[in-house]
Amino acid sequence: MNEERNMKIFCLLLAAICSPVLSESWKATIVKNLDALVSSCVVVPCSFSHPKEKLPTSRLRGIWHRSNKRDEIIYYEDKTRVLENFRGRTQMLGDLGQNNCTLEIVEIKNHDNGPFCFRIELARTETDTETKDKFSFVEDCVELNMLPGPPKPKLVHSETATEGHSYIVTCSVIHTCPSHPPTLTWSRSTRDGLIEDHREIHSGFWEKQSILTFIPEVKDDHSEITCTAEFHKQQTSSATMKVYVKRSENYNHIIIPAVVGVATAVIFGVFCIFMVKKYKKRITELQSQDGSMWNRLSRLSRRIHSSGPGPSRSDQRQEAFLVRPRGDRVDFGHTPNNVMSQSCADQKVSKPRFPSPKSQPKSCNYKEDLDDGDDYMNTADLNVYGNI
Repeated sequence: MNEERNMKIFCLLLAAICSPVLSESWKATIVKNLDALVSSCVVVPCSFSHPKEKLPTSRLRGIWHRSNKRDEIIYYEDKTRVLENFRGRTQMLGDLGQNNCTLEIVEIKNHDNGPFCFRIELARTETDTETKDKFSFVEDCVELNMLPGPPKPKLVHSETATEGHSYIVTCSVIHTCPSHPPTLTWSRSTRDGLIEDHREIHSGFWEKQSILTFIPEVKDDHSEITCTAEFHKQQTSSATMKVYVKRSENYNHIIIPAVVGVATAVIFGVFCIFMVKKYKKRITELQSQDGSMWNRLSRLSRRIHSSGPGPSRSDQRQEAFLVRPRGDRVDFGHTPNNVMSQSCADQKVSKPRFPSPKSQPKSCNYKEDLDDGDDYMNTADLNVYGNI
């Protein structure tokens, strides 16, 4: 029991002794891997810690170099010590007095893949620039993955837009250069509403976001919307989507054509009824003006249709009357027996000079003759006037 107690006490004393020693170490936190777009830029997040009191920036010197060769410097205050192909392309974005050692590299080349490590030197005093303490963090270096082309933006939206209701489309792209973030533009007007956001999603990787809000119309159905991302040094990529617009929940597109169709049918029906009544009224007026004339025309029409081509019976009667000579009497002596037998007994014609057809002797079958198409009149007239 005593041995266990003594062991615990020993461990506590050892931890108390070692903690100041461990707290005296310098540490750096650097992203291990980053994507870098060729000819664009990249920002390498970096921070460090030290056991001393807060140090002023004037006493600190920050250096970035290749991991295996410390003399191959890619960034330093004295640009004459920087490799020629990195001169003017690197700068320290962070403030060393705030323990920030973030590095920016612009105009990325294919050979800028690293690994690159951070080194810090501490001057004795603000006036004494000689650096006695030097710390290189070779175990925490960054390696760049070269991207030959810009990443495509991503579009997020609902499947179907509804006419007259707000529709939201989100365009976003991930990049590694927050000092020169890409610009997002839309192919359609953004007057309805546009919101932009730029945030770090995780260490070293940033997201640029643009949110478009608009009110879709029927004409927008099956139209396309394109979002274009323009990166540093004018490199661009784009993404396109189709908009499918659903009509609002109403039945105007059904009711309006139906009402128009019914109204057209009613108007046409009223017009037809009006025309029928008009013609019926006209026919009634004609019949009331001269009923006998109407009957004559009707009978004449029936005779013409029944007799076919050739001179009409009325014309034959007129010809017979025209060739009849003057005289006081008409002799029926030569009239055939079969005709005379059909006439009334002892019927004579005593009127001189072209008597009217109404005054001519009528056969006993007068009504029947009229119904049969006046066959008797044709035969009798020809016999009577032909034998004079």
